[in-house]
Amino acid sequence: MKILVINGPNINMLGVREKGIYGTKDFEYICGYIKEEGKKRNIEIELFQSNIEGEIINRIHKAYYEKYGGIIMNPGAYTHYSYAIFDAVKAVNIPTIEVHLSNIHAREEFRHKSVIAPACIGQICGFKEFGYVMAIEAIEQCIVDNESVKE
Repeated sequence: MKILVINGPNINMLGVREKGIYGTKDFEYICGYIKEEGKKRNIEIELFQSNIEGEIINRIHKAYYEKYGGIIMNPGAYTHYSYAIFDAVKAVNIPTIEVHLSNIHAREEFRHKSVIAPACIGQICGFKEFGYVMAIEAIEQCIVDNESVKE
């Protein structure tokens, strides 16, 4: 199975930005952690990061043609206003989970609403980098459940 992990704007600045909220682990460490957790589960993980909305949309579309089994996405600030990313997730019909390192519901009011979450099978927030692992396991289970329904 292949899972695409998409990280949106400013996620590449982890370890530098707002350490009290996002922690001190840098982006490179978190990417290595996610890849290693995928390896343990025999899941191929591709990581993609962009600060540009259109590039994220293009990568979601490409995932459809590359037959990805799932998408894990931390859309960063796009969470709160990108109907274009919402539409892209809906268009490809790939099980997608929205992940946030911090608990967006315990932060500023504008962060409480996700316009992308309704296009996803779930949302995980507040568990730092472990949220990505939770999402890997959730997608894995979702695929197993769907396979058993087909039988």
